Amino acid sequence: MSSQQPNIVFIMSDDHAAHAISAYGSRINQTPNIDRLATGGLRLENCFCTNSICTPSRAAILTGTYNHINAVTTLATPLDNRILTYPQLLQSAGYQTAIFGKWHLGSGADHCPTGFDDWAVLPGQGDYHDPSFYFKGPDGGTMRRVEGYATDIITDMGIDWIKQRDSSRPFCLMCHHKAPHRPWEPAARHASLFAEEDIPEPETLFDDYENRSHAAQIARMRVGEDMSQTDLKRPIPPDLKGHALRRWAYQHYIKDYLRVIAAIDEGVGKILDYLDETGLAENTIVVYTSDQGFFLGDHGWYDKRFMYEESLRMPFLVRYPREISPGSISSEIVSNVDFAPTFLDYAGVEIPTAFQGRSARAVWRCEIPTDWPKALYYRYWMHGADHNVAAHYGIRTLNYKLIYYYYDGMGLPGTTAPKLFSRETVAAVCKGEPEWELFDLKQDPCELNNLYHDPAYATVVAELRRQLRSLQLAVGDQPHPSETP
Repeated sequence: MSSQQPNIVFIMSDDHAAHAISAYGSRINQTPNIDRLATGGLRLENCFCTNSICTPSRAAILTGTYNHINAVTTLATPLDNRILTYPQLLQSAGYQTAIFGKWHLGSGADHCPTGFDDWAVLPGQGDYHDPSFYFKGPDGGTMRRVEGYATDIITDMGIDWIKQRDSSRPFCLMCHHKAPHRPWEPAARHASLFAEEDIPEPETLFDDYENRSHAAQIARMRVGEDMSQTDLKRPIPPDLKGHALRRWAYQHYIKDYLRVIAAIDEGVGKILDYLDETGLAENTIVVYTSDQGFFLGDHGWYDKRFMYEESLRMPFLVRYPREISPGSISSEIVSNVDFAPTFLDYAGVEIPTAFQGRSARAVWRCEIPTDWPKALYYRYWMHGADHNVAAHYGIRTLNYKLIYYYYDGMGLPGTTAPKLFSRETVAAVCKGEPEWELFDLKQDPCELNNLYHDPAYATVVAELRRQLRSLQLAVGDQPHPSETP
């Protein structure tokens, strides 16, 4: 293959919200090494996931398809590794390929990574300290424990693999961190980071969920009251209630969250330094992203799942000196199903017709095609599971967001409300009445005011519902039977 084919280094964290990256103007964090990608390349302002939960998002990235197509709709639906992925296509085209870190798409012979020359992946979520990995081998790999801190191990595995590669061929490395996923256990060197500081609170930390959906009111992911001692690394004082509990818990939660990101940032810097020092940087696409966003006390929550901005938005920073101008910024809508076709486009590999995303190569150059999509389709399927979030789908345009909560698990695996919820809580999410939310993102960026029933927005609602139906048709999905014309 041509020596001009770019190498690809795809660094992905888990649950790293864009507003915890200083290149995105974070009020609470500094990420100098991740920011190097923005300074030397492109920052996408409106990169979104199509399903804000780990396993489905990772499947969408690999396959370039929506979750109703690749059948990975929940955490309990692993990826069939016979499904076509972009690493398989790159490998067939002569690329050397590897993945190290979080896989989270199932284990065993039918669900282990395929299309990779080498791999070592964490079982499930994996551990932060002295983690075990499945190493490439027959019948799904061989597990063994590795001493050290997971983020550092994953970074070093990636760099070591680049060092031993065949330098005459292009490569694609996927470096997938488990951090900053719950329970946010920092490396020893970062254990006291921020100890003497008060982290600024988000504007909506004490959201009361008025004028919003029933779904928002019954979600079980409130900072403090829905957290465990494991999350907070200390017993919850019994005398703390209400706002005082949330304020106390927020400081402990967010500091550990930021501490684990510090190790990621150091790892990104280590990879960038190696590429720069070896002369590989000029012909290497380097991406930093996360599998979805995360609530950092926003709306009083932690976790993700909702179609609200903090959960929906993915950070996406990319550097490729041969084609991307330093300091570029794009506000075009890009989704995780667009990643696979974009990588194949750069590699000169034909994009399969089965892939539903589009190459964002022109967007990365800030040359926007006239027919580039102006709206995103989203669907969350895990009704009632884990954090009691109702199943929903919706559309996000540059100015508006329309969400339909249909309160139905549709019999999918991973949609049963946990036993830890009270009977009343389970009933609330399992028997909720379908409902809509509309947000004017320009007037209400914090998404606090549901305007669906406001007569002044009747025309907007009608147009967005039309566009939603059009998007569903285009991607081959179906509206829920409860949705009436």
